Amino acid sequence: MSDYLPFTRPAIDDETIADVAAVLRSGQLASGPKVLEFEAALAAYVGGGRTVRSLTSATEGLEIALIACGVGAGDEVIVPAMSFAASANVVVRLGAKPVFVDVELASRNLDVTRVAEAIGPRTKAIMPVHFSGLAVDLDALAALAAPRGLRIVEDAAHAIGTRHRGRPIGGFGDVAVFSFHPNKNMTTIEGGAIATTDARALELIERHRFHGIRRNADGEIDVVLAGAKSNLSDVAAQVGIHQLRRLDGFNARRRALAGLYFEALGGFDEVVLPARGDDGHSWHMFTVLIDFARRGRTRPEFQRAMAGRGIGIGVHYPCIPGLSLYRELGYRAEDFPNAARIGRETVTLPLFPAMRDEDVERVVAALRAELT
Repeated sequence: MSDYLPFTRPAIDDETIADVAAVLRSGQLASGPKVLEFEAALAAYVGGGRTVRSLTSATEGLEIALIACGVGAGDEVIVPAMSFAASANVVVRLGAKPVFVDVELASRNLDVTRVAEAIGPRTKAIMPVHFSGLAVDLDALAALAAPRGLRIVEDAAHAIGTRHRGRPIGGFGDVAVFSFHPNKNMTTIEGGAIATTDARALELIERHRFHGIRRNADGEIDVVLAGAKSNLSDVAAQVGIHQLRRLDGFNARRRALAGLYFEALGGFDEVVLPARGDDGHSWHMFTVLIDFARRGRTRPEFQRAMAGRGIGIGVHYPCIPGLSLYRELGYRAEDFPNAARIGRETVTLPLFPAMRDEDVERVVAALRAELT
């Protein structure tokens, strides 16, 4: 339908399209000058003396970051029990063990008060997710990790442009990984990036993202490890260059739209609202909880009803320990009650910069009509 409102939509302008066409005509399509320009712009944006390396996805970034931090077979990595499956999958792919910690019900972020009890002799890293762009309490996590020699790899897939106590995510701390998927706050179509100041980790990131190759001063190559092929293209980087210039404006509009949702849904007891956070929240998504079991209907039925009203509804995310792979590995969703409840009840309402104020009104009116 022509007036269908999706839960998200990327904002690609004519200038971006024209400059992408110029890159296509240039013949330089793989990693080249545009990638270098994009990485430099990202490093300047997050600040803190970071070096940034781009990749084909945040998933690749998380896996390579863990490798660079020394995570391997038999190690343990602490991850939130509610996130996209990639947060745990990358740990399993390395032969390591995800140690799940429940999340807070309102923030949907890792419950930092439960992390200490999850740390064991084989723990190598903690990998929090800044859910929906709301920063985890990194200072509290650092206080746990530093005395134990643990690495903190921030899954900042939702958090480009987020600030924690005035500091940009990725501009301080250990290692941060961003996503530029089309549904994120800025996009390179597909892509991701790693930000860190750890020189040893950066060297390993460089090798692992491109075949394990090392070049000497004459440009001759050697292969020093069995690396992957995860380098970003110049075409993708050109999209990212334009998106980064507009990011603060995108995020300001997202915050304004989230504010309208809070105003319109305040006191509406049929939904549980997310934590509001502060002005550092970049509002990647606006998710609410609905008790479908009490209402005697399923979430897919609700999604179909909202689609019939011209409104797209997402689901972010299931409880990871309840997914088939993790049940087979011996995890149980019921051990993580907040994550399990979020997994059952969460729905994602439309939120993207091109939305009008009246679009929020329309979503809320439809939501009220379906739930009352």
